Amino acid sequence: MNEKSICDRLVEQGKALFSGQKELIHFTKISEADNLLNDLSNHPHAFVLACVMDRQVKAEKAWLIPYRISEKLDGFSMQVLRMLSREEVSHLMTKPEPLHWLVNQMSSFFHSAVQRIENQYAGDASRIWTGKPSSAEVVYRFLEFDGVGPKIGTMAANILARDFKIPFADYFSIDISADVHVRRVFSRLGLCPPDATAEQVIYKAKALYPQFPGLMDLPCWEIGRNWCKSRGPECGECYMRNLCPTIIGLK
Repeated sequence: MNEKSICDRLVEQGKALFSGQKELIHFTKISEADNLLNDLSNHPHAFVLACVMDRQVKAEKAWLIPYRISEKLDGFSMQVLRMLSREEVSHLMTKPEPLHWLVNQMSSFFHSAVQRIENQYAGDASRIWTGKPSSAEVVYRFLEFDGVGPKIGTMAANILARDFKIPFADYFSIDISADVHVRRVFSRLGLCPPDATAEQVIYKAKALYPQFPGLMDLPCWEIGRNWCKSRGPECGECYMRNLCPTIIGLK
C-alpha cells in the first residue's frame, strides 16, 4: 500500500471541495430550515444551536430543531430567544411531539447555549468566528457550550471554514470527524485497522496531514456514504479504486 498516494488523493479532493464556490448547504431536507441555518448574517445563532443539538440522533433531525422552534415562535430572533425560561424551552422542545429523544437534556443545553451567546457574545454568535481567529480558538469556543465535545467542535469549525468560507488564521486544530463512514473508509484504505478507535482515526489523520487534518473529512464521508457502503460497496464508482488495498486484494 502506498499510504502517501492515498493521502495525497484524499487531500487533493479535500482541497477541491474547500476551494469551491460558496453554495447553500443542505443540512436538512427542508428548504426553509436550510435557509435559516445558512443565514449567518442575520441568524448565526441558528447554526450554533443546531451544532449543540447534534448528538445521539440523525443529523438531519438535530439540525431541524432551530427551525421547528422558529415555527412555534413565529421567528428566531435572539431578542425572543434570550427571554425564554428553561421551562419554556422545554415546552417548545416537547409539545406537541419531542424534537429530540433526549429532550430534557437537550432543552437544558439549548437554553444554556442561548444564554452563553447572549452573555459571552452580546447576542451575536458570529463573534465566535469573526476576526480570523485560530482554528484552536474557534474549536475551544464551541467546547465552552454545554454538551459540545471535540467531535462537534471540530465539525462546526470545519463547516465554517470549508462550506461558509470563514477565514481562520490556521487549520491545525480542525480534526477529522471519525463517524461510521470515515472510520470504515480509513479501514478499507488500510490507513487504520478495522477495530481502530475514533481517537486512532483522528490522530492518524493528524499524522498524515498535520496542517489541516479535517481536510480529509468530507472526501472520506462522501466515499463512505456514496460508494464504500457497509454492505454492497460500489467500488467501481469510487475514485480511490486503483489505490484501495481492499479492492486490489480482491482482484
